[in-house]
Amino acid sequence: MGRSGLPRVEDYVGRRARLYPAERALLVGVLPPGPLSWEEEELMDELAALVETAGAQVVGRIVQRRRRPDPATFVGKGKVEELSALARELGAEVLVLSDELSPAQARNLEERTGLKVVDRAQVILDIFAQRAGTAEAELAVELAQLEYLLPRLRGWGQALTDPGGGIGTRGPGETRLELDRRKVRRRIQSIRRRLSDADRVRSLRRKRRRQLGVPQVAIVGYTNSGKSTLFSALTGQQVFVEDKLFATLDTKVRRLDLPGGRWALVSDTVGFIRKLPHQLIPAFRATLESAREADLLLVVLDVASRFAWEHLATVRRVLAREVFRDSPLPPCLYVLNKVDLATTPERMATLRRLEHELSPTVAVSARYGTGLSELKEGLARLLAPHFARVVVRIPPDRQALLQSLSELGTLLSVSWEDGQGLAEVSLPKVRLGRLERFGVKFSEVQDELSE
Repeated sequence: MGRSGLPRVEDYVGRRARLYPAERALLVGVLPPGPLSWEEEELMDELAALVETAGAQVVGRIVQRRRRPDPATFVGKGKVEELSALARELGAEVLVLSDELSPAQARNLEERTGLKVVDRAQVILDIFAQRAGTAEAELAVELAQLEYLLPRLRGWGQALTDPGGGIGTRGPGETRLELDRRKVRRRIQSIRRRLSDADRVRSLRRKRRRQLGVPQVAIVGYTNSGKSTLFSALTGQQVFVEDKLFATLDTKVRRLDLPGGRWALVSDTVGFIRKLPHQLIPAFRATLESAREADLLLVVLDVASRFAWEHLATVRRVLAREVFRDSPLPPCLYVLNKVDLATTPERMATLRRLEHELSPTVAVSARYGTGLSELKEGLARLLAPHFARVVVRIPPDRQALLQSLSELGTLLSVSWEDGQGLAEVSLPKVRLGRLERFGVKFSEVQDELSE
């Protein structure tokens, strides 16, 4: 049962809908003819990381070279027999395919091998189901699972049948299948209504934050690049951190104090990944909106990864296609994370190239706190256009005004002479109108962090 007390997706489609801890998995990839490229190598390595994150055990991997997947079984007919033999030899219980399978391909491959068949999309869906930490996240992920599995219900063996029923045959079994499909469709409609209500609440929260005039910063990056560790290091707020893919799914927002009396609201977001199942895009709703509303993006890159540039390309592609399709990309500050691991010539070369070709950049180790002061200074400079630094004259009879000024912004200094006060304040520019309503004289000044 889910957090809401309603059935989870596996209650509808049975255990074959997901991977389970300790299951032994054989990875299967279909790649173009030719030698193994770095991209293909990463694809299989990433698939292994996904399976392990889902809790299963990788016992082997096999790759077939062909121009395109077989329309009936994904791999060729001869390869099916080889898969079955290798799975028996390794004690594998499930085949995990490197690409999304059609319902027919999954059904045919399962029937011919006698093994559970799961594709890459299902593994990602399963990870999201395990990691969702709020009621809204659970609903969004369940919706994605149901929409993915609805056309595949016929292929799940006896999972949906009553004793004696026969899915895929005429008679009572067929009626049972249609009943289950209607049940799933009703659940989909119910989840969509509840998520629509959550959207309205979140929209009101965003509107209130925008009215405060405080700039918003979104931390984005490839999954497992160190975003949550950076979020915790910057804000002092502990969040779940783990060296696995999709360790964080739920968007969190915290205040970040910056040099010069400035501050921002920082959001931690779910990591991006190549070939994200399109059904999961709605589950990214909160993350996408926090990025879309941001005044600045912190793009986190893992400089210890051999594929840092490819990860950057994926992040840029997701931002361009899913987040900022109809609006310009906000300013970006590239955070070159895990410099503590850049200990080999190859990794140092990656770091230097990123520093040379991207701008602006800050090299940090979120884990050990290296470079965080420079990062905060960089943030303060880039967010300078959102703030004003003013000197306010405090009349002798209005000393209580200091409390109002401290609530309006950051009180940097106060000096008194002959009962007259001078208060230096940093505040969001949209609040200058409220300062004018206090009926006091003030003047804007520049500071050393302004560009």
